[in-house]
Amino acid sequence: MGNRRGRAHARLLAFAAIAAMLVVPQVALARFGDATLLTGSQGHDVRVLQSWLGKLGFSTDVDGVFGRHTRWALRRFEQANNLQINGVLSRSDAQVLRSQMQSRYGNGATAPTTTATAPGDNATMSSDGLHAVAPADAPPQVQEAIDAGNRIVGKPYKYGGGHGRWEDSGYDCSGTVSYALHGAGLLDTPMASGDLERWGTRGAGQWITVYANGGHAYVIIAGLRLDTSGDANGSGPRWHTDLRSGSGYVMRHWSGL
Repeated sequence: MGNRRGRAHARLLAFAAIAAMLVVPQVALARFGDATLLTGSQGHDVRVLQSWLGKLGFSTDVDGVFGRHTRWALRRFEQANNLQINGVLSRSDAQVLRSQMQSRYGNGATAPTTTATAPGDNATMSSDGLHAVAPADAPPQVQEAIDAGNRIVGKPYKYGGGHGRWEDSGYDCSGTVSYALHGAGLLDTPMASGDLERWGTRGAGQWITVYANGGHAYVIIAGLRLDTSGDANGSGPRWHTDLRSGSGYVMRHWSGL
């Protein structure tokens, strides 16, 4: 009897040790900021840093490589928050960054994401005919822009909607485009359609292209058009598979996207 109890106890200890080994990596990944990040750093934590900086208005490429653009974005963040300005992510920098993300987005310090993804680099329509499915191969900012669009599709057209506040009962054309760009961390303040003619960089983007003139604006994200033009589903923010003519519009994109 004693030997059996001893063997059972030993098995329990072994299982506990295995469980502990499985838990450690998960905890380590969640502790963003434990490792100092600086020029030359690469990997998951650098992507998190780049994405969070962008969401807070200090935009840089989200490529997992800590280069000069990331360093300068971090320096701007440090300056804005009265931190030591050295372009190196310290533990104190990370704490302030996480606190601001939690304040803006709530639990988990990340924007809430409910959008499904599918293999490939083109967005598709969901089976409900209203929401978009984001391409798994797209950069995080593209997936986040689609997720933002999904949160407002189905709402009615409302002149001036989305300009007085981000979360509104309806949206106009430029309010819709602004909401999607804001969701991707590419815009801090809503812009009117005429102002969107000067957003970002001139020309079409690989993933996101804004079409704007003095009277209307829409955006194509990973092959789907987000527009407020009326169709069988009514007017207001809607995804469309047809891309319509861009004649008479200025095309703008975000560098790297």
